[in-house]
Amino acid sequence: MAAAAMKVLIVDDEPLARARLRELLAVHADVVIIADVGDGQTAITTCRGAPIDLVLLDIRMPGIDGLETAKQLATLPQPPVVVFLTAYDDRALDAFETGAVDYLLKPVRAERLAQALERARRIASTHAAEVAAEPARRHFRVRRAGALRLVPVEDVLCLRAEDKYVCLVTAEGEHLIEESLTAIEREFGERFLRIHRNCLVASTRIRGLERGGDGSERVRLDRLPDTLEVSRRNLPGVRARLSRL
Repeated sequence: MAAAAMKVLIVDDEPLARARLRELLAVHADVVIIADVGDGQTAITTCRGAPIDLVLLDIRMPGIDGLETAKQLATLPQPPVVVFLTAYDDRALDAFETGAVDYLLKPVRAERLAQALERARRIASTHAAEVAAEPARRHFRVRRAGALRLVPVEDVLCLRAEDKYVCLVTAEGEHLIEESLTAIEREFGERFLRIHRNCLVASTRIRGLERGGDGSERVRLDRLPDTLEVSRRNLPGVRARLSRL
């Protein structure tokens, strides 16, 4: 069986540098470029909304630089492998302290990129094996009228944070559970997509994006009559996920 394609995000504030990396990556049949973006914040948002195996990350960028971006990516439930790109070689120690697995000097040479990709593949496959070894929960435990019920994970349309609880929404009704969105997102990975700081939705239930009357972007879910607002911060990740559904 062929190995799964490695999903790559390119992050560089220079369009020509991003185009160059696309050309170099095009010869690698097992690489899929999910997106190329020009700043750290968009990179973080994209990785929150879509599974990324490898981030090719420029160090010197306006706003959030590459080092800070890498630190934030490392806190994600499923952090990507990071390979830094730079025209300067004076930040290597700082780069590796963030957990980066390689450090490529610009202009990036094809053979060095191939070496970095191979290293990233090994690390990403190890992470995937560790995740696969953990049995996934198949039900949420909820209480209704004093009785304990098991709600199948596949029946959940979305989850909303409400004070100290999370509201679990199915086509049949709503339930409150004493869990956090962050923990649920970390546990289930791709199954639930964050569209707002207080909301996760079931990826397989998404039917599309719509423009609200107030100009906001809203996601429509199967079997849910109301649309749900997508925050600007999470919109790039939602769009990236929709492109792969």
